[in-house]
Amino acid sequence: MHRLRTTVARLRPLTAAQTAQSLSQPRTLGVEGGLRTFQPVRRQNTSVAAEPFLNGTSSNYVEEMYYAWLENPRNVHKSWDIFFRNANAGAPPGAAYQTPPPLNGTTQGLTSVQALVGAQPNVEKLVEDHLAVQSLIRAYQVRGHHIAKLDPLDISCVDFDDAPCTVRGHHMAQLDPLGIMAADVKPTPSDITTSHDKLGLYGLAESDLDKVFRLPTTTFIGGNESALPLREIIRRLESAYCQHIGVEFMFINDVEQCQWIRQKFETPGVMQFSLEEKRTLLARMIRSTRFEEFLQRKWSSEKRFGLEGCESLIPALKTIIDKSSQSGVESVIMGMPHRGRLNVLANVIRKDLDQIFCQFDSKLEAADEGSGDVKYHLGMYHKRMNRVSKRDISMSLMANPSHLEAVDPVVQGKTKAEQFYCGDTEGKRVMSILLHGDAAFAGQGIVYETFHLSDLPSYTTHGTIHVVVNNQIGFTTDPRMARSSPYPTDVARVVNAPIFHVNADDPEAVMYVCNVAAEWRNTFHKDVVVDLVCYRRNGHNEMDEPMFTQPLMYKQIKKQKGVLQKFAEKVIAEGVITMQDYEEEVARYDKICEEAYTRSKDEKILHIKHWLDSPWPDFFTLEGQPKSMNCPSTGISEEELSHIGKIASSVPVEDFTIHGGLSRILKGRANMVSQRVCDWALGEYMAFGSLLKEGIHIRLSGQDVERGTFSHRHHVLHDQNVDKRICIPMNHISPNQAPYTVCNSSLSEYGVLGFELGFAMASPNALVVWEAQFGDFHNTAQCIIDQFISSGQAKWVRQNGIVLLLPHGMEGMGPEHSSARPERFLQMCNDDPDVFPKLSEDFAMRQLYDCNWIVVNCSTPANYYHVLRRQILQPFRKPLIVFTPKSLLRHPEAKSSFDDMLPGTHFKRIIPDDGPAAANPEKVKRILLCSGKIYYELTRERNNRGMDDTVAVVRVEQLSPFPFDLVKAETERYPNADLVWCQEEHKNQGYYDYVKPRIRTTINHSQPVWYAGREPAAAPATGNKQTHLTELQRLLDTAFDLEAFSGKA
Repeated sequence: MHRLRTTVARLRPLTAAQTAQSLSQPRTLGVEGGLRTFQPVRRQNTSVAAEPFLNGTSSNYVEEMYYAWLENPRNVHKSWDIFFRNANAGAPPGAAYQTPPPLNGTTQGLTSVQALVGAQPNVEKLVEDHLAVQSLIRAYQVRGHHIAKLDPLDISCVDFDDAPCTVRGHHMAQLDPLGIMAADVKPTPSDITTSHDKLGLYGLAESDLDKVFRLPTTTFIGGNESALPLREIIRRLESAYCQHIGVEFMFINDVEQCQWIRQKFETPGVMQFSLEEKRTLLARMIRSTRFEEFLQRKWSSEKRFGLEGCESLIPALKTIIDKSSQSGVESVIMGMPHRGRLNVLANVIRKDLDQIFCQFDSKLEAADEGSGDVKYHLGMYHKRMNRVSKRDISMSLMANPSHLEAVDPVVQGKTKAEQFYCGDTEGKRVMSILLHGDAAFAGQGIVYETFHLSDLPSYTTHGTIHVVVNNQIGFTTDPRMARSSPYPTDVARVVNAPIFHVNADDPEAVMYVCNVAAEWRNTFHKDVVVDLVCYRRNGHNEMDEPMFTQPLMYKQIKKQKGVLQKFAEKVIAEGVITMQDYEEEVARYDKICEEAYTRSKDEKILHIKHWLDSPWPDFFTLEGQPKSMNCPSTGISEEELSHIGKIASSVPVEDFTIHGGLSRILKGRANMVSQRVCDWALGEYMAFGSLLKEGIHIRLSGQDVERGTFSHRHHVLHDQNVDKRICIPMNHISPNQAPYTVCNSSLSEYGVLGFELGFAMASPNALVVWEAQFGDFHNTAQCIIDQFISSGQAKWVRQNGIVLLLPHGMEGMGPEHSSARPERFLQMCNDDPDVFPKLSEDFAMRQLYDCNWIVVNCSTPANYYHVLRRQILQPFRKPLIVFTPKSLLRHPEAKSSFDDMLPGTHFKRIIPDDGPAAANPEKVKRILLCSGKIYYELTRERNNRGMDDTVAVVRVEQLSPFPFDLVKAETERYPNADLVWCQEEHKNQGYYDYVKPRIRTTINHSQPVWYAGREPAAAPATGNKQTHLTELQRLLDTAFDLEAFSGKA
């Protein structure tokens, strides 16, 4: 770990020059009547050595006294009053101090200067000693955690070469709970007095230990006392900061928050528990420990990622939930890795034990749709009465993949959504708890991304409690190889979250810290971290052998007495409970487990729905099926279109000055509305506005979405004269409309997309949209796309209607920002390319229901409008991937008439050719199938070549699920035409590999499907504009050369 070589230097005395400089600086003080700046009258024009107590940290103290005296001489002691008067009158250094008159009023014959000089050393010593004690107190507050006894195994420091390391002082530097991480070992910070020989650092001596010192206002160790002997001060500081709890908080730049934490940990006797609390804690430890032991007995060869070594996690979580419920929290959403998950499901969420045990039965059949997931990835939702608060509380543990920490932003998004829907603007009713492993917390960047969402207006969940299960190892990797920071939790410092390290073998300390963490969150609504410093009794899983890589650690672990046994012995010795009572409690829980095990054998079918973490009870039938298989028309009335268009082209707030360029844009929109047409931005406005009017909440999030990357959207107007004054016209459509949330995100894709996915989980009655700044930026969020969006329903029977808008198109702008990588999304589609589906009346809707996600590339604003509305009006939820245009945003031909958006109109999965070719299909020699903006280049080229009647251009708008029925109809319509798939992407990219086998299946392999497009390439696009144009012309030449494929097999 990090060595604290600079710690002492930071507390060393200021130089004389620095002291003089600080005393000569102007100082602003807040006083009645406003701010007043004091210029100290006296300047240091002689050696500071003449007044030694102006040296070092005492200069700050003297300065404080001086400014207090300037305010009012009565603010300071009479001796200081005399000193400052003499100094200002020009008394030489060393002569300014004068002893106040004794009570008998005599001077005993001394001159004033002799009295001055004789008394000076005593005052110097008094001031310096008090300042030294203040520095000592602060040193404990800042760095006491470095010598806290956090090691559950309590073994000496041994490095990995088996050589002992020397540790000074009577406490070992036990940052590492196992104490064997040589690279992390550091000596006791030399500015913390853990032995009396260190007192000299502060100018204190052992003879000062019994002197009484007045305590500063920045400590609570005195309790009701305002002064204590130095020996007692040190004892209380060590008790507060150097035992089983290490507190990191002095980096927080809020005085009130620091004082709050000091009070919680420094106040004498603060960690006292009632008998009832201790009994509850013991009962929870029994359940946590015996659950794991039961699983080990019954299924010793099964992976379960048990909690052995950190059994106190269960009472920790239950304490947090109890305290939060007492504070008014009604819903807790949790995310966690696999370790301890089954225990949390059983003893925190209170999943039926037989439902957990039956998961170990290899003969269990899967009944629900989907492929399922392993037991230690599944989630759960449960509502029950909290026994401590006597209030109902809902608990949701999110299902998640093996990708550690990926669930973090998903949990935050769902929490934000639940807060939004219940009007919880301060986070008092809904909260999140995130569990982490030490290696992942330090190693995964998504942790940092999620922390940086914590205080953003549209993303804050008003405080998350993070619990780190700190095994001091990641699979087989030691911390010295896994992180560069002292602690795995240091990432939390970026958001000023306090960090409470606690020895997990002390359940009472764990319980206390968790109570404080819950109180912190309820008081300040900011993140907080609890670092449970523990160990992992088994390997990474129960089948793994840890002795290969950590022999010394596991030799000690094998000798280690379990935390339940240690705690039980302690409370029995204290008389809290008898041995008989303890044994009865253990037997009672063992019996519960055995009975559940017997019941679990009766389970023959695995119902994944029993493990659903986000149920939508009113959206589906009781069996969890869609209420219908029909989707009504997605068109709206002419009046609605005109009304929404009017809002989109106006500023519905008085005295609001917009940018001149924006005035032209709004005027252009008004002209389009009067002509009954829409461009891309207006089509989106129509979709959003109409859904809002119908009571559907819309949330649009992503980088720069308020204006739009390409300056086309302008959903948030900014007053040009008043800072931070904005107007969102979309929220002025109808008095009873749903709210519209549009928010620029942080510059994160992984974290923000995960957040929006979580938001979309909370309710089916909202359109949640994430837009990438450019389509290729989605690849930094690939984990969310692969593990949650693509496969989430198959694994966890969890539908989600999130929409991804991915700007895509070859515009000659280089290899970046050209391709949204449609080939990747299409490769993950679950429809079979070799089977022509059975056609039925509800075929289109049935296809959507059976697919894992919908992939579209719309070429008209009307179709974009329809697909957005269909996303809500269809009777189920599927993720929607939309490849959105760039140049088409302002393309004069890329406009749609209101006629294509009226009642009775629908999304067009395919847009057939409606020109001369369609009028005379027998004359058509070629069908060009394409998708997206290439259509406009093809029609322009066709027109230039005069081939309107011989080449038909058909747009495939919905790529997946593939429109087999409509493609079949189009190919049969032109009996004499060959088939060419045309795309602007390279051959190994884009849509070709996806559509070719499906088109071949559609036509029963009766003819080839030719390719017109760019050649295979490693990069998505060229960086040279001329090359781009040459490639484009080449593909157009191929597409319209009717002899291009003649003679080819």
